[in-house]
Amino acid sequence: MFKIVLTLVIALLMEGCASTKPVLYPNEHFKSVGSEAAERDIKSCMDLAESSGANSKGSDAGQAATSTAGGAAIGAASGAVGGAVVGSAGSGSAIGAASGATAGLLSWMFSKPKRSPVFENFVNQCLQDRGYQPIGWK
Repeated sequence: MFKIVLTLVIALLMEGCASTKPVLYPNEHFKSVGSEAAERDIKSCMDLAESSGANSKGSDAGQAATSTAGGAAIGAASGAVGGAVVGSAGSGSAIGAASGATAGLLSWMFSKPKRSPVFENFVNQCLQDRGYQPIGWK
């Protein structure tokens, strides 16, 4: 059973980490070069953005820590209240903090990856300079 759950979690993590990329409007330039050339240009612009210092993501560690700490604080507070009702606020608080931290970390792990606005703007500008019309990111 543990192996099945572990396999499912790994598969979900890989899906959650899948990168996003710009969606291009099929203007005349796009039609003239074709989708394969457009994909190469997207990759080229993304590589250029990375090499220019426009990181594709914010600080993963910072986002994870914030989410985990927030979950722990909420869990500790609610656990203390629940524990006080049954006469053991300290134990309830500890259990709640551990549960909340786990929930916060899992929430961060399975949330959609956020791209840096600077990175997206850089890639969009690069694509526009090449004749494409980016209309969003997917």
